[in-house]
Amino acid sequence: MIDQLLQLESEARAAFSAASTEMALEQVRVAFLGRNGKLRELQEGMKSVPKEDKPAVGREFNRVKKALEALLEERQAALAAPETGAQLDVTMPGRAPRVGKQHPLSATLEEIVGIFLGLGFTVAEGPEVENYYYGFEALNYPEYHPAMDEQMTFYVTERTLLRSQTSTVQIRAMEQTQPPVRIIVPGRCYRRDTVDATHCHTFHQLEGLLVDEDITFADLKGTLEVFAQELFGQECHARFRPDFFPFTEPSAELALSCVFCHGQGCKVCSGSGYLEIGGCGMVDPNVLEGVGYDSEKYTGWAFGFGVERLAMLRHGIDDIRLFYSGDMRFLEQF
Repeated sequence: MIDQLLQLESEARAAFSAASTEMALEQVRVAFLGRNGKLRELQEGMKSVPKEDKPAVGREFNRVKKALEALLEERQAALAAPETGAQLDVTMPGRAPRVGKQHPLSATLEEIVGIFLGLGFTVAEGPEVENYYYGFEALNYPEYHPAMDEQMTFYVTERTLLRSQTSTVQIRAMEQTQPPVRIIVPGRCYRRDTVDATHCHTFHQLEGLLVDEDITFADLKGTLEVFAQELFGQECHARFRPDFFPFTEPSAELALSCVFCHGQGCKVCSGSGYLEIGGCGMVDPNVLEGVGYDSEKYTGWAFGFGVERLAMLRHGIDDIRLFYSGDMRFLEQF
C-alpha cells in the first residue's frame, strides 16, 4: 500500500506540472483528489491492510494527500499569476475603472429637493407602511371614498396599509411641530395601478406643506412657478385648474407648460400646451383642527407630484417602465 501511495504521488506530480491551463488543472484535480479519484480508491483499499500496518499506512496516506493538495495550490497560483517577459506589453494603456452614475430618478429627486431647500423648506420623512388613521382619517377622507377600496390601496391588515401618497407625513409633522411648518416629503408610494407606459404600482412622490399665519393661494402659485422655472427654465409656467382632494379646499390641478412644444400644443400634451404633474390646494380647516391648530389663526397649502413624471418630462422619456427595467443601454444615457 505504501508503494502504491508513492507511485500515485509520482504520477500526480507529473500530471500537475503538465497542466498548462486552468481547465486541464481541474481535470487533474478530479482524477487524483476528486470524490471518485485515485487517492480515494487507495483510501478504500486501506480496509484490507493488516491491523499492525495501518498506523504507518495512515501516516503515509495523510502525507501524500497534503502533498497533492499543496501541488494543486501551487499550480493554481502559477496559472493565475500574470504573464511576464515578452508576452507582457508594458506600453499598453491601463484600463480605466468604470465610474457609476446616478439613476435618473435619484438625480431628478436630488435636484427637486435642492430647489425647495433653497426656498427655505426642510426635508421630512415617514414610514412607508402606515396605519389607517394617517393614511385616510387624518387627511379628511370620507368613509365612502374610493381610494380606501382594496382595488386602489395595498392593505397589509385591515388597519395597516402601504401609503398611497406622502401626504401621510404632513399629519405626523404637524402633530410634532407648531407653526410655522415648511416641509417637503420625498418618498416611495404604492397604488394598485395597472403597469403601463405612464403608471406603476410603485412610484416616488414629493409632498410640500407650508402652514403659518396669513398664507394664501397666491403664495402657493408663486412658489410652484419659481420651482417650475428653476427645473425647466424661465419659459416654463404653472397652470392651476379647479379640482378636488379631501385634504385641501380649495383644490387645484397643477400643470406645467409642455417642455416639448413650449406651450404651443403637440402630441405629448394632446394639443393643450400643458402637462399635468400633480395636485395642490389650501389645507382643509378640518385637517388643521385635527392636529390641534387654530384654523382661524393659521392657514396653509400643500402640493404633491410624481417624481417619475418630472423625470420623464426632463429627459424626454416616454415609458415609466424604463426606470425600473435595469437595462444598462437606457441608464448609461444619463
